[in-house]
Amino acid sequence: MAMIDRLIIEFDKALRAVFAPGRSVRAMPGGDLPEPELAEIEKQHVAALMRVNHCGEICAQALYQGQALASRDPTISAALRHAATEESEHLAWTERRLGELGGRKSLLNPLWYSGSLCLGLLAGKLGDAWNLGFLAETERQVEAHLNGHLQRLPETDRKSWAVIEQMKIDEVGHARTAERLGAHELPGVVRQAMRFASGVMTCTAYWI
Repeated sequence: MAMIDRLIIEFDKALRAVFAPGRSVRAMPGGDLPEPELAEIEKQHVAALMRVNHCGEICAQALYQGQALASRDPTISAALRHAATEESEHLAWTERRLGELGGRKSLLNPLWYSGSLCLGLLAGKLGDAWNLGFLAETERQVEAHLNGHLQRLPETDRKSWAVIEQMKIDEVGHARTAERLGAHELPGVVRQAMRFASGVMTCTAYWI
């Protein structure tokens, strides 16, 4: 494939991730459950949590796109693209749940996407073992983040709970795939920096 064709395809992926409605092959978890009766303040809180999760999926799309582009191993590139496909389903689910709650997407999604794409390219350039290590650590931190959201949801909101629980199951699977393919454990300082960056994003996306 010519370089210009590949660039067009990757640019199209970016536009679709940030601006186009999400699409999913799998049915949305909890889609058949009744809408819970939530107080307005609860609804705003859950919508904000879903906005954070949607923003996280925007970042995941960009990270995996960058990592797959930079990877030298076709098997690893394929694993990254498979993970990105499942993350695109998460994108669709969180977008739909946001709409059901009367919420909106983060206004900073283009910024998050651009920064995450650069991080993914950098991780890929460090070599496949470190690339996979970055994937595994990202998914571990996302799992912890989703566990925190499950604890913060109103007990009656089983629809949001079902979405987040399935997302968590998928993230764990991605981390295990990376470990199976030979992921290196990242240095502690890198893991801490990733947690800090994630904290900035989640705190900002909750409100903006």
